[in-house]
Amino acid sequence: MRSRTLFFLVALAVGELGAAVVNPRVLLLDGAVVGPDIVAVGERGAIFRSTDNARTWQAAASLATATLTGVTFVPEGVRGWAVGHDALILTTSDAGRTWQQQWQGESLADSFLDVLALDAQRVIAVGAYGLFVTTIDGGKTWTRRKISDDDYHFNRLSRGPTGTLYLAGERGTLLRSSDEGATWKRIAAAYEGSFYGILPLDKRTLVAHGLRGRTFRSIDDGDTWVPLATPEPVLLAASLKLRSNFFVFAGHARVLLISRDYGKSLTKWENPLTTAVAELVEAPDGSIVALGEAGATLLAAPR
Repeated sequence: MRSRTLFFLVALAVGELGAAVVNPRVLLLDGAVVGPDIVAVGERGAIFRSTDNARTWQAAASLATATLTGVTFVPEGVRGWAVGHDALILTTSDAGRTWQQQWQGESLADSFLDVLALDAQRVIAVGAYGLFVTTIDGGKTWTRRKISDDDYHFNRLSRGPTGTLYLAGERGTLLRSSDEGATWKRIAAAYEGSFYGILPLDKRTLVAHGLRGRTFRSIDDGDTWVPLATPEPVLLAASLKLRSNFFVFAGHARVLLISRDYGKSLTKWENPLTTAVAELVEAPDGSIVALGEAGATLLAAPR
């Protein structure tokens, strides 16, 4: 009864369930494109879906109340998963319209920070203190694994165009898997601070980003790194490769950075953001959706 009551309080705070709102005024932490639609997740179990390139949003049906930090969908499919605090994993089979709890760890102190679906059967979820959980049967069973001797936070998973997986985390943690997550190899990091993502540009070119604007580029799949000059020394939490082959980075100080030369340099991109950004999504029409403290902010594509 308590979870149902909290769910409807959230729905009332951002608009009636199913009713369209211009912007869900809640903290949103991740998002994903599902065919022509966008799904975003955030605080207190909030899940929203847009069918018009982020111009309006509808609350999705879910009884979750834990903060949701990551969402992923099967490429070209309707199956999806969302993860978050309280060791919680949700699933959807209708492109994010409705959600059900699929798994919850024994310790509610565990927190997931990101999730990646390789296909309809194989999903990887990662989080705080080395949390790493996988399924190979679409979520019927989940297995916890230890892939690093250290218990540092795993912040973000990414997948390159040839299927190579990358994992970024605390204290210089960079990992790479060339066998779809079966084994992981540590990548020598360029510094010992936290990383918040590895953005694959192609099968060999990567950009890693983290605290205080620390950004590094590699042209040999992470074997060596070259530091990039950053206009602002701010935490860069999110990165996005656009269809134009521009690259955008955002973070916690209302700063947007852009690369127009394939990651060789970064410049400040002026935009009317007034709050921190946790994730960037390219909408089907090419516009950019910044998810974060202000909910969902729609930005025109850079030129």
